Amino acid sequence: MHNIDLILTLTARLIAALGLGYLTNRLGWSPIVGYLIAGIFVGPHTPGFVADRHMAEQLAEVGVILLMFGVGLHFHLKDLLAVRGIAVLGALVQSAAATALGALTFHAFGWNWTQGVVFGLALSVASTVVLVRVLSDNNELHSPTGRIAVGWLVMEDIFTVFVLVLLPVVFASTGSLPVAIGLAAVKLAVFIGFTLVAGSRIIPWFLNKVAETHSRELFTLSVLAVALGIAAGSAYFFNVSMALGAFLAGMVVGQSEFSARAGAEALPMRDAFAVMFFLSVGMLFEPRQALESPLLMLSTLAIVMVGKPVAAMVIVALLGYSSKVGLGVALALAQIGEFSFLLASLGRTVGALPDNAINPLVAAAIISIMLNPLVYRSVAPVESFIERHPRLWRLLNRKAAKEKLAPEAAQEADPAHRAVIVGYGPTGEIVHRILRERGIIPTVIEMNIETHRRLRGEGKSSVYGDANQKEVLEQAGIAAAASMILSASGVAGATEAVRTAREINPAIHVVARADFLGETPVLRRAGADEVFSGEGEVAMAMADSILRRLGATPEQLDESREKIRNKLVLNTSNAK
Repeated sequence: MHNIDLILTLTARLIAALGLGYLTNRLGWSPIVGYLIAGIFVGPHTPGFVADRHMAEQLAEVGVILLMFGVGLHFHLKDLLAVRGIAVLGALVQSAAATALGALTFHAFGWNWTQGVVFGLALSVASTVVLVRVLSDNNELHSPTGRIAVGWLVMEDIFTVFVLVLLPVVFASTGSLPVAIGLAAVKLAVFIGFTLVAGSRIIPWFLNKVAETHSRELFTLSVLAVALGIAAGSAYFFNVSMALGAFLAGMVVGQSEFSARAGAEALPMRDAFAVMFFLSVGMLFEPRQALESPLLMLSTLAIVMVGKPVAAMVIVALLGYSSKVGLGVALALAQIGEFSFLLASLGRTVGALPDNAINPLVAAAIISIMLNPLVYRSVAPVESFIERHPRLWRLLNRKAAKEKLAPEAAQEADPAHRAVIVGYGPTGEIVHRILRERGIIPTVIEMNIETHRRLRGEGKSSVYGDANQKEVLEQAGIAAAASMILSASGVAGATEAVRTAREINPAIHVVARADFLGETPVLRRAGADEVFSGEGEVAMAMADSILRRLGATPEQLDESREKIRNKLVLNTSNAK
């Protein structure tokens, strides 16, 4: 019989992750909690099926690479610059505070100072996935609180990437440590320079050649090849972290015109393999050890959910922001996730952490991720309590003066004057021209790279990618648009685009095109407000022509059109 360990490992882990991820999602928690618990169930420390741990770690490494590629893809320098004053200082000071708390606390448990510092660093980093989810669910993602929290986390991520690079150098060095760090810094600078300069020319050229084939499969493969190739090359040729290579590859692609489509194409693979990473971490958890050292677990959780938020709130208040912003930022960051596990796993590999360090980290992650959505909802009640106590309010708002944050560019134009047009064929081009003549700002989503470039060359707003993908719609500004016009034919793609647009912006008005009358009810069920069928419009035009020749008045023509339109609606309703 053939060796089926890989298939068994994949099957068992994916089924466990699906079941528990779905359950935790239905309970209102992040699916990450479910993935971690699934890892515990298929791990070696619980009864029942045990997945191949070494094979699981290899699959998890792919998840780390794609996860870091996604972080780089969405990293935009201008977003960070808008909140640089608070994000840079806040992230560094809070990381230092969490690291110091970790070192002091775990030194009391018998760990040495180095182990305490590395563990404190792991506790200082919040989860991007959880933070964005919590802010989105509370409609705070684009508020001052949301922009500060996201910028803060971007800085934490960048800081963590460099720690990931330096850890192996520091603990593998046998000679002079300053020399080793200096050589690593030079090697790192050369690698970053080469990737950003050469990559910014080669990677877009390569993706362009693949895009010109108009093959979706080849483009998906090319994105994966870029992410994995640069990550593996960074380790093989430069001896630096594969995570950093993937991050830089994502940055290069993210600054190109292929960013939206690359993100959409890589997202399913990234999510699938990222699940493997969380499962691998869960496999390391030993329930018996947790019962034997409850104080270690509680101390870890206290640093994450009390120490970090208090440090963040003090920093925000000292920098002149209100208690409301301070509370929001502090509570949004009161959790740990993917980067914490990356740091702890690497620390364990290089001998900077004891074997039992993963246990409290996984426990703290599960509990903090579960509680974070509930904790964040307490911002409003706590702020109300502060307002009712003048002395407390004055203490926390003594320096508050910076409520407005640049950029407000996303809100410059009136959302009522924005529209997204899917497809720039003859129909889309006519609609685009009419809207522009009426002062409406249309953004085109186009899958043809030549058409996309022509539109950009003419100074028109265009996004290259598939409108079925959420990331492409978001880059096109669907969240702030008043209308979406699907001018391209093809019901299969249009229905998914309509559903996704409705998820992002429930109030958007969707107008769709159908080639045949039978397609109309399908598009309406998907969420389209109005559907115009080629067959129906031709029928009305032909009837108009005949009635006009017979001397019908404008009122009679209008009445006739209304009867035909009602008849068409009745027919399509019966077709359901």
